Amino acid sequence: MAARSAGILLYRLTGGGTEVLIAHMGGPFWAGKDDAAWSIPKGEFDPETEAPADAAVREFREELGLDPPAPLAELGTWAYSGGKRVTVFVADGTAFSLDGAVFGEFELEWPPRSGRTQRFPEVDRAAWTTTDAAATRLVKGQRPALAALEQHLAALDR
Repeated sequence: MAARSAGILLYRLTGGGTEVLIAHMGGPFWAGKDDAAWSIPKGEFDPETEAPADAAVREFREELGLDPPAPLAELGTWAYSGGKRVTVFVADGTAFSLDGAVFGEFELEWPPRSGRTQRFPEVDRAAWTTTDAAATRLVKGQRPALAALEQHLAALDR
């Protein structure tokens, strides 16, 4: 069975258009990279034991140390090239603040084959960015969520 992931894409409408909250992936592999090195706050879950929306909220809290705004709306599910599937939810983040964010950590053997385990942040920073900038910064498998967000916002305007 392919791995499953769920996350939350926050948006806010500004005078310049739509901005989204994305997070730069932490750890040594992503250090110094910008293009395709950002992600929607998300993580893996077992669909046998957890609903995607519950997993998305849990992962948002784990990665950023903050509660996401509510309510959530499901944008869709997309497959990465490796087969992993990500379900993305959306919420209005107009009143959301990154003040007090505390990034979760993970352990990794580093350097590889050294036998030493080090702790790294799951994300090393989070930022609001335009959807145009996010289209370059997000990992490829999450970029379809930006088009779905635009459709979602257009439906709200009706």
